[in-house]
Amino acid sequence: MLGSGGFGSYLFGMSETIAAQAAEENNADNIKEPRLGWMIGFLFLVSFIGLFALVPLRKVMIVDYKLTYPSGTATAHLINGFHTPDGSERAKSQVGTLIKCSVASFLWGCFQWFYTAGEGCGFGQFPALGLTAYQNRFYFDFSTTYIGAGMICPHIVNISVLLGGILSWGVMWPLIAEKRGSWFSAELPDSSLEGMQGYRVFVAIAIILGDGLYKFAMVLMCTVAASTEKKKYFGALPVNSGDDTTISGNGAAAATPTSFDDARRTEFFLKDQIPTPVAIGGYVVIAAISITAVPHLIFPQLSWHHVLAVYLMAPVLAFCNAYGMGLTDWSLASTYGKLAIFIFGAWAGKSHSGVLVGLASCGIMMNIVSTAADLMQDFKTGYMTLASPRSLFVSQVIGTAMGCVIGPSVFWLFYRAFDGVGTQKSAYPAPYAIVYRNMAILGVDGFSKLPRHCLTLCCVFFAGAIALNVAKDLAPRKVARFIPLPMAMAIPFYIGSYFAIDMFLGSVILFAWEWVDKAQADAFSYAVASGLICGDGVWTLPQALLSLFNVKPPICMKFLSRSVNYKVDGFIGTLS
Repeated sequence: MLGSGGFGSYLFGMSETIAAQAAEENNADNIKEPRLGWMIGFLFLVSFIGLFALVPLRKVMIVDYKLTYPSGTATAHLINGFHTPDGSERAKSQVGTLIKCSVASFLWGCFQWFYTAGEGCGFGQFPALGLTAYQNRFYFDFSTTYIGAGMICPHIVNISVLLGGILSWGVMWPLIAEKRGSWFSAELPDSSLEGMQGYRVFVAIAIILGDGLYKFAMVLMCTVAASTEKKKYFGALPVNSGDDTTISGNGAAAATPTSFDDARRTEFFLKDQIPTPVAIGGYVVIAAISITAVPHLIFPQLSWHHVLAVYLMAPVLAFCNAYGMGLTDWSLASTYGKLAIFIFGAWAGKSHSGVLVGLASCGIMMNIVSTAADLMQDFKTGYMTLASPRSLFVSQVIGTAMGCVIGPSVFWLFYRAFDGVGTQKSAYPAPYAIVYRNMAILGVDGFSKLPRHCLTLCCVFFAGAIALNVAKDLAPRKVARFIPLPMAMAIPFYIGSYFAIDMFLGSVILFAWEWVDKAQADAFSYAVASGLICGDGVWTLPQALLSLFNVKPPICMKFLSRSVNYKVDGFIGTLS
């Protein structure tokens, strides 16, 4: 596997930094070509530390919290399907169902591609709920990946995601948009962090941090209690279905007998331990090397205490990201990167190269939280397939090392083969380079330029996330299972509600299937969901090859209002 954190860090730690440095020096030609050895060295210094960040908490995430990690679960079912004994008739049927759904999902992705010859084209932009709802990111985008994820995730997760989408894009953002000209400048585009985007990004971060910090604090307290009292204690687990856990009156989880499969998986998962001192020691050693090398060899604008602060913050944010990814399959590494841009850019200030400091800190932070979440998802796959955690960890180390070399090499080849990579006129304009640089420029002034009442809303939602968690832990079981999950609610605040509708549809399909034939649903729902996810994922490979060879879709399918359609028809009529 190629280390996805390595390539992501490359995009943010290299492209944005090169653009920012050239702009700060007011000389775009001053840094004409990135140095391959410099990029590979940077990735080797910062890419491996994320692998050690959450290893001590893998039992909590996988066994105790029972997080689903939909893509990891789908991968596990695909692997298990090909290694099932031939004598099992049900297993044969499950494998056949998985393959059929994978093929159908692959063909559906291929079919949709033909209608995407332009921005905003295709079934992925289908305004099934009307054009007004579509403008507020409420639409069904026909994604089999998220329908499958909705069938794997617990119902409360899908409901929480949909509630978050309704609260944000259905209520809050339209109301705040009416304050344009009062709370923020009416001339600002919606993508500006000084306008609407500021509310979306920072309110979502506040909810995520409130939920994540509460969970992290509870895990820390329970770990200390277990080590001092020699007993295990966990509060009400947030996503358990209740099949193997009962909640006592004081909110403690009392274990009941688990299924044979889960007991065997847990035994194998905990048998091949990665010693905690090794994980903590590896984090400390790599951090020490990086703290010394990155400021002196790569980014002299960074101070050693900036890098140290990143590594002190990173485990908590990595926990938040891995927890959210386990619930919804979304990695919000870029959101934590934005947070790092603002914190460290404001800390350094404009007079001390705050733009570069913010962007470099963003690259390091994204590396850690992204790699940690990816590793935890692989641990989920290993848990489901009875794979050795040590083998998975070693494989991830090897894959990350490959990514540190392959990612920059591929970019360097593109940079040499295509003129003007990273510019507007290029076939590869790298738009996020400009976006993140503008964020860094805004970040050097701190939070003072955020729109009016943004910080107040952040504080309210931060406290609200903690309050929901406290209520969930203290409420009786029959009430607690209906309280929504703040982490799941936060994701559509920033991204939009389109994927929430897909996931909710998957949950409705599973609920209806269980109501009609629960035994059949229990036997084949995971196979169907895994097939939908895997087929859509496989389609991305030929789609990437088509893009690489500059093969364009032939048709653009768009949806227009009646009035706009009359104008288009009239304009076409004047041309003819």
